[in-house]
This record gives sequence, structure tokens and C-alpha cells, in this order.
Amino acid sequence: VQLQAYGGGMVQAGGSLRLSCAASSGTVSAYDMGWFRQVPGKEREFVAAIRSRSRGGTTYYLDSVKGRFAISRDNAKNTVYLQMNSLKPDDTAVYHCAAGQGLITSSYGQARSYNYWGMGTLVTVSS
Repeated sequence: VQLQAYGGGMVQAGGSLRLSCAASSGTVSAYDMGWFRQVPGKEREFVAAIRSRSRGGTTYYLDSVKGRFAISRDNAKNTVYLQMNSLKPDDTAVYHCAAGQGLITSSYGQARSYNYWGMGTLVTVSS
């Protein structure tokens, strides 16, 4: 599956953005999908994930984004979204979407569990 993330930009603290991850081949509903973020000099950090449709679509979140971010999937548009509200300067990063299959619960937060990655989109939150 080929993925492309977009929707990043610059926003003030407290604002919102919605990131999209579109698949140009493959079907996102058949995959476990994740969002990760990375800042220079740091490892890629798990943000959110959603299980494939056949596995119930369970969602997982980084503790620091719970209640602020929401991952969802539109099967008709073959797109996964990350709605980000109440953004903070610490949320500034390049955000990547990823796809994997058959992930176990303990592996959703590990970048190495995902086989397919899209180019990232930059989110900048100013204070």
C-alpha cells in the first residue's frame, strides 16, 4: 500500500488541524493504521493507531494526546484521519502515517511493527 500524509501547517497553540493519510493503492480498512511524529534528533514517536476493520477498529493513543487527538477512517475515501485539537507547541513535529497487518496490542506503538510508510507532513504549533 502506498500512503501520502497531508494537511499539516502552522497553527497557534489551542488551535486545530486535521491530517489525512490517503492510500493510492491498497485498502486502508484492511490494515492496522498508525500515526507517528518525529522531531529532529529524536526517535519517531507513536501518536495514534486504529485496527483494521476486520479486527474491530479499536483505537490507541499516546497518553499525552488522549482527549485531544482522534484517529478515524473513511473507508469510502480510503483515507485515515488524525483530528488534532487543543494543539500545544510540544506537538510540533513531522507527522507520518503507516500501515501494518496483524499487529498485536503491545506492538501498536512500535514503528518497526509497520511495513508501509508515507512521506510526512509538518505540523508547527506556535505559542
